[in-house]
Amino acid sequence: MLVSPLAFADCADILRHELQALRSKDSINLCERYAGKPLVIVNTASFCGYTPQFKGLEAVFQRYREQGLEVIGVPSNDFRQEAQDKAAIADVCYVNYGVTFAMTEPQRITGSAAHPFYRDLSEQAGQAPAWNFHKYVLDRDGKVIGSFPSKVSPEDPEFIKAIELAL
Repeated sequence: MLVSPLAFADCADILRHELQALRSKDSINLCERYAGKPLVIVNTASFCGYTPQFKGLEAVFQRYREQGLEVIGVPSNDFRQEAQDKAAIADVCYVNYGVTFAMTEPQRITGSAAHPFYRDLSEQAGQAPAWNFHKYVLDRDGKVIGSFPSKVSPEDPEFIKAIELAL
């Protein structure tokens, strides 16, 4: 997990992590790629009743991406609803729902084994994901300004309001 010292200069502490990109040998250096950008972070699962939220998340990404919004999907099997095969996860995201935002390799997102990025998110928000499709909104300074449980859809006015505040 090496991050260039120059990337740290203008990078919020919460972004000082790397995540492996889904079905790729590339790592996503959060500082290099997302410093200074508003972000939506969402834990995903292929076999969840909330999986159709991918469509709404993609619509939000398309609607606000020219204003700088980025979305990061983080598959997780913490709630036992994610495919074990990374190709199957990619098919659900990219083929079934046409996702164009960044997706990572599956990660642990809860408990002591959670990826450090998710531990930082949960700590800053004061809330860890209780289920799939929990959404965090971060402002350009890397501060969590919204934490939304699974039942809050990407089209929900409160979620959209948080995104617009982050922009």
